[in-house]
Amino acid sequence: MEEKKGISRRGFLKTAAAVGAALTIQPAINKVKAANAALNGENALSVKKGGLPHRTLGTGRTAFEVSALGFGVMGMTYNRSQHPDKKQCIRLLHEAVERGVTLFDTAIIYGPLTNENLAGEALAEFKGKINVTTKFGHEVIDGKGTGRQDSSRKTVRRYCEDSLRRLRLETLPMFYQHRADPDTSAEEVAQTIAELMKEGKVQHWGMCEVSADTIRRAHAVCPLTAIQSEYHLMHRDVETNGVLDVCRELGIGFVPYSPINRGFLGGCINEYTVFDPTNDNRQTLPRFQPEAIRANTRIVNVLQQFGRTHGMTSAQVALGWLLQKAPWIVPIPGTTKLSHLEENLRTLDFNLAADEWRELETAVAAIPVVGDRYNAEQQRQVGR
Repeated sequence: MEEKKGISRRGFLKTAAAVGAALTIQPAINKVKAANAALNGENALSVKKGGLPHRTLGTGRTAFEVSALGFGVMGMTYNRSQHPDKKQCIRLLHEAVERGVTLFDTAIIYGPLTNENLAGEALAEFKGKINVTTKFGHEVIDGKGTGRQDSSRKTVRRYCEDSLRRLRLETLPMFYQHRADPDTSAEEVAQTIAELMKEGKVQHWGMCEVSADTIRRAHAVCPLTAIQSEYHLMHRDVETNGVLDVCRELGIGFVPYSPINRGFLGGCINEYTVFDPTNDNRQTLPRFQPEAIRANTRIVNVLQQFGRTHGMTSAQVALGWLLQKAPWIVPIPGTTKLSHLEENLRTLDFNLAADEWRELETAVAAIPVVGDRYNAEQQRQVGR
């Protein structure tokens, strides 16, 4: 339904689909190549036959080639209110593989454990064709998160073995430290990962929500392939805190999680949205309180208005903005709906000029973001 400013995500899908149909006059593979060459430079992407454009996280021996957009599995079982049953989730994950997605992201704490079990059951048959990455760090005892961090050598080794079993793998394509452990140095964590790599249990590693200094210290011991942190038009701290700069300098890839701001930038959330109190962390986040949502909807309206002139939904605008930032950035949007999966992947078809993206940035920056992204306890765990 059309609103005073812009169009809702669902209502706009029909318009976007019509535009997409017109664009198919040009062969699809050439369109993708041309769009991404203009977007990110001629060496930014490689296009796999019958699949999606690819990007490379890391450099040299840390290089990790994946689809230009990944898939965040978390919301299929954890922190995102109601979700489809297991069979439907597995079917959607298979659809993602069929459409060319090769990077799937999960973590031990998601559930806890249930998300890894789902990913293992759904994706094990595609072993060697796709990559399932997971994360350690949050302490889990008897299947429950304690709220503490534990990246001690013994625990990381145990978590690695457990993740291999749940994901039904012989080696983890990438193992992230989910949050820094104040009692275990970055150097010690890196040494543990180096041992696991030598043993063939881990291929690449990364860190999440850490400081530029921590990245440097860990990378000096065992070179990192990727850093994962929240990054989108409403949260751009990595541009100013040195994280993106150190990734660029050291040749480390960057994986933005929540690239559509936990669904908000897709335009389907308003101040009357009710989040499941038993399985949705958004109800606890300051930015998702009714008054903050009401104020921040102005930002969604800007994305919708921008998208209308380019045949894009606001979600596609959000993802496209991230993709054009650097060729070593690979967002991992998640969804439980086939329509949204297709919408997200079609972002790779669009080609916008740099000055158009700057125009969008300027318009969004003029609107103050209301509400912190995390509560005080969660905020203490990031940026260490």
